[in-house]
Amino acid sequence: MLKTMVSPAIAEKAEEIAIPKISLDEWVNNPPSGGLEWVSGNLIEKTGMTLQHGRVQSRVGWLWKSHIETSGIGGEVYTEVPCRTLEQGRRPDVAYLTPDLLAEYGNLPTLPQSFPLIAEVISPTDAANDVFAKAHEYLRSQCQEVWLIFNEERLIVVLTQDARKIYVADEVITSVVLSGFSMTVNELLG
Repeated sequence: MLKTMVSPAIAEKAEEIAIPKISLDEWVNNPPSGGLEWVSGNLIEKTGMTLQHGRVQSRVGWLWKSHIETSGIGGEVYTEVPCRTLEQGRRPDVAYLTPDLLAEYGNLPTLPQSFPLIAEVISPTDAANDVFAKAHEYLRSQCQEVWLIFNEERLIVVLTQDARKIYVADEVITSVVLSGFSMTVNELLG
């Protein structure tokens, strides 16, 4: 079983906050409020959110939602909702759920797998190894596509099971999951 490593700074912060421990099953069945993720047996608060982070998160969610409505592919777009990976309990910044998965799991408190399409907006406090470990964790848990959005650097890394691509400036991003979606990095980041 692969285990995601938590950076020492994150583990130390969790100990300082003294968040009570619960099992992954407890987290899945009754996800705590406050954006807490279940990571390596600990409840970890997502930190580093800024106004820019929120703006990009909202913009990506709105653009994905607009596409699924205008294209008619259906499904739903979420922000910061719980899902279970093989190892952890996560709350992706932006996530898309297909119509089939929505019909099957849409009424559960936590999606029992990764969302098919996930975007994580990278904060200045995020460690690179943690960001890429989380993306690979999603991909091992039935996610088909992960977008890592580096707003300050104005680039987007898209990871799938078969490819890794970096997009900048006026390069057009397409999606394996959102059929027909295309937009430049500059358009996406505003």
